[in-house]
Amino acid sequence: MGDYIVRATAANAQIRAFACTTREMTEEARRIHNTSPVVTAALGRLMSAGAMMGSMLKGERDLLTLQIKGDGPMQGLTVTADSQGNVKGYPEVADVVLPANALGKLDVAGAVGQGSLRVIKDMGLKEPYVGQTLLQTGEIAEDLTYYFAASEQVPSSVGLGVLMNRDNTVRQAGGFIVQLMPFAEENVISRLEQNLSQVQSVTAMLDEGRTPEQMLEILLDGLQPVVSDTMETLFSCSCNRQKIEKVLISLGKQEIKDMIEEGQEIEVNCHFCNTHYKFTVDELKQLYRKSK
Repeated sequence: MGDYIVRATAANAQIRAFACTTREMTEEARRIHNTSPVVTAALGRLMSAGAMMGSMLKGERDLLTLQIKGDGPMQGLTVTADSQGNVKGYPEVADVVLPANALGKLDVAGAVGQGSLRVIKDMGLKEPYVGQTLLQTGEIAEDLTYYFAASEQVPSSVGLGVLMNRDNTVRQAGGFIVQLMPFAEENVISRLEQNLSQVQSVTAMLDEGRTPEQMLEILLDGLQPVVSDTMETLFSCSCNRQKIEKVLISLGKQEIKDMIEEGQEIEVNCHFCNTHYKFTVDELKQLYRKSK
């Protein structure tokens, strides 16, 4: 089976939990953006989080955007996910190379630096929900754990990981989110804390061949976990030529006129999937007639 998300509850719904495997999605992002290993790790972590947080959305058209802005050499990351498991993302700078951190691991925190995390939920209302917190470590999982507690007042534990092969392809990727409901009892909280303290890294569990279901069994041991459903997740961009035309038309007549007067075709690049769309001068003239 390819990439997928598992949703579960435990301790009579006092806990809700999510786990995913996202190797194929992360490898697709690496291929599209030609990312260095440390950027692949950062983007893969944030896409895993986006996949799981997107699955928390209720409406079919609801959209989640995660944005990290930092003063490190990567500058930032953007990931968008919907409620059906479609995820896409891109880094601001794709080719960052850094020495390993003190633990001998890819230095994601060094690539991100200090900055902020924004969570934007577009649920079809007049204004989207926007939550923002300062980055705590730049390691992404810890930053999201802090975000849930500070911005949504939901005690959570987030684990994310990406493991690379020697040829810089993706070996493993995935993550988990475990959240306590407001009515969680003390004995449930203490058992969960005990379980979490004994958990290996996400990539270690995945590399041992554990599935998302088996990761949740470890995390929720002794808490009667019940899997509610599973859903496929994948890297998917919804851009097309028609949408790009609408963006160009929205620029207005003067902007398009300036492009036409330059007398050369233009190229528009989708940040998310790196698809290039070219428009000739004649095509720009057609868009000019449609613009206001």
